[in-house]
Amino acid sequence: MSKNYYDVTQWHIGDPYRDIGEVINSIISDVKVNQRELDVEDGGKPGAVIYIPPGDYHLKTQVLIDLSFLKIAGSGHGFTSSSIRYNVPKSKWSELHELWPGGSRIIVDLPDNSEEASAAAFYVCRSGDPRISSVEFSNFCIDGLHFVDDGSNERNPENTYSNGKTGIYVASANDSFSISGMGFVYLEHGLTIYHADALAIHNNFIAECGNCIELRGWGQASKITDNLIGAGFKGYSIYAQNFGGLLVTANNIFPRGASSVHFNGVTRSLVTNNRLHAFYPGMVVLDKNSSENSVSSNHFLHDHEPWAPLQGRDNGLKDTYGLLAINGSRNTIIGNHFSEIIDQKQISPAGAIPIIIRVLAGHENYISNNHIVAVKAEATSSDSCFSAQVEALLTINKADGLKVKTVVIEKRSFGNTVLDSGSETQVEMDKEVNAFRATPVPAKYYMTK
Repeated sequence: MSKNYYDVTQWHIGDPYRDIGEVINSIISDVKVNQRELDVEDGGKPGAVIYIPPGDYHLKTQVLIDLSFLKIAGSGHGFTSSSIRYNVPKSKWSELHELWPGGSRIIVDLPDNSEEASAAAFYVCRSGDPRISSVEFSNFCIDGLHFVDDGSNERNPENTYSNGKTGIYVASANDSFSISGMGFVYLEHGLTIYHADALAIHNNFIAECGNCIELRGWGQASKITDNLIGAGFKGYSIYAQNFGGLLVTANNIFPRGASSVHFNGVTRSLVTNNRLHAFYPGMVVLDKNSSENSVSSNHFLHDHEPWAPLQGRDNGLKDTYGLLAINGSRNTIIGNHFSEIIDQKQISPAGAIPIIIRVLAGHENYISNNHIVAVKAEATSSDSCFSAQVEALLTINKADGLKVKTVVIEKRSFGNTVLDSGSETQVEMDKEVNAFRATPVPAKYYMTK
């Protein structure tokens, strides 16, 4: 066994089952004691691997990571739906095969704390040069265990998405971090990362969290790829702030988040080949002058929440806000598919015409060859989360078409181009300051033109 490989169950300080935080902090201290020299035969500080075998480990002490080249790895992300369990009557719990997430599972038992950083299971921070680098989290589960009553009049406190807990919080500038194969469940914030460079968030299961991925401060040249993601109705599934060169690709984003992708001052980035599903408008938001981004080849689906315990929520946006809303310039929106499958009686505000793509402000945006399917549907309700959503997804509604505005360019926007993304009556803009080519529509076509 390598001297730089540690098994939490074999370490001589602390009990990992009672407080894995104490154990990991002790191991990190040992790594630093054994790797003091800056340069030993062109090396000296190779870092270490900390292994977490399958099992349930309570974390009562926050883990502080302040050294590079550390990998914390388990043997299974262990995700299972806590939300479904908490909405099954307790009298039926004995009939379930299992109650809790599994794999290499860390249970966050930190004391209540209003400070976000202090409520994180893993806190990464180091000042000075060089930036902390190559910290990796792989193949284990971080479980917040319970949500709590937050004063929102939620009948079941387990549906509030609030508990103040964070899975991983990176506070300082960082380089080449990797989060892969992880499970995050029942945390108010799954991943919160500041000042990231060359960050890879890949192949994780991040769901039933208040917010899933938050890239804050600023950053560059990073990727969010091949993840299964789903935030709660009050939070972000993917949020990025002041980022350049971010790749958001091949993610399957579940429907309950307040937004699927929210860019705040993000430039020269890609949102491509994602499957996006939402129960609310504002699925993808390019805000705060987010410019020169490419949004292409994504599948957008907007429909209604079919699961009874979580019906009656919203994200505060009207259907006139747009499924894709843009406040920025020179963005490319090309080759996306939009499915607007909603109950006309539930459109907000009542009697309004829903908007699919809306440019609130900006110039020289290029919107081309987007296909919009808009069909009237009847909202349904079921006590079974899985079967209700699958049935809704597989239903090909043959009802009448739903009248929508496929593209709306607000008056303060100019120099934009809209090609083959809606008929003459479906696109609303000032054609004297924006360019337009309508999608041809057969004269006797049954859909609303």
